[in-house]
Amino acid sequence: MATTDVRLPKGFKERFNVAIRNTIGLTQDPIPICDDPEISYMATTSVARLVHGDLASMLVGGIASLFFQTLHPYAMAGVAQHSRYQNDPLGRMLQTANFLGFTTYGPKDLAYSSIERVLAVHEAVRGTADDGTEYYANDPHLLLWVHCAEISMFLEGYLKFGRKHISDQDRDTYVLEMSQLALDLGIPNPPKTYQELQGELSRFRPELRLIPEGEVARDFVAHEIIKERSKKLVFWFFVQSSYALMEPWARDLLGVPRRVSLNKYFIRPITMFLSRCLRIFVPPYEPPRP
Repeated sequence: MATTDVRLPKGFKERFNVAIRNTIGLTQDPIPICDDPEISYMATTSVARLVHGDLASMLVGGIASLFFQTLHPYAMAGVAQHSRYQNDPLGRMLQTANFLGFTTYGPKDLAYSSIERVLAVHEAVRGTADDGTEYYANDPHLLLWVHCAEISMFLEGYLKFGRKHISDQDRDTYVLEMSQLALDLGIPNPPKTYQELQGELSRFRPELRLIPEGEVARDFVAHEIIKERSKKLVFWFFVQSSYALMEPWARDLLGVPRRVSLNKYFIRPITMFLSRCLRIFVPPYEPPRP
C-alpha cells in the first residue's frame, strides 16, 4: 500500500498538514495551481512542478541550498549586512516558498510581479565585503551563483529523496525550465543542461570560502531554526542529509563532517522513512493526466 493511501481519522491528516507546514514557516495556504497552459508561467507538465511539489525532498534540498549559498563571501556578506534572518527565519523561508510557488505554479502575471518584487528588494542590498570588495545583490554574477546553488540542491534533493524516479533527460529538462526564470531575473546566460549546471558550479569554486558570517549562518540554520525539542531530532536528520547532497569539497569548505558510512546506513534510510511519513500528511504535487 502506498503511504499516501493510509487511512486516518477524519480531520487528523488536515491538522497534521497544517502543523507540519507551520513548523517550517509555511503559514499561508499554497497558491491555487494554474493549469491553463496559455497563462501559466511554468509549463503545466514541467519537471519543475514535480520537483518543487514534493515537500519532503524540497526540505532537504532547501536546507542544502542555504548551506551552499553561505560559501560565497559576497552573497553571504549581503545576507549578513541586510537580512534579519535570525530574528525571523521562518518568515524568510515563507518568502522563498512563496516565490517558488508563484513562479512554479502561478500564472504569468503573478510570477512576473513576484520577480519584480525580488529585484526591487535586491536594489538596496549592496555594500562592502570583508576583503574590501563591493557587492550588489542584483549583480548578474551573484544572481547566477544563487540560481545555480538553489536549483542544484533542489534537484539533488529530489534525485535522492523524491517520490518518483526522474531520468537524465528530466534533469536536463528541469535545468532548462529554470533557465527561463534565471533570464527573467537578469541572468544573461544561465545553464540549460545538467552538465552545464555542474560546469558553472565548478567555475565558482575558486571564489568560495566560508567567512565568519557564513559560520554564524551555518550554525543558525543547523541548530536554531527549529526550537521545539521534540522536533529537533527530526530536523537533525534532514540537516545531515542536506550536507550529503553537496560534493565533498563543498562539505569541507562548509566545515561539516562527511560521515559517509553513517549517512549510508543510518541517516539516509531514516530520512527516506521520514520523507515517506511526511508525504502521508503533505501529499506531493500530482501532475494533470494527459
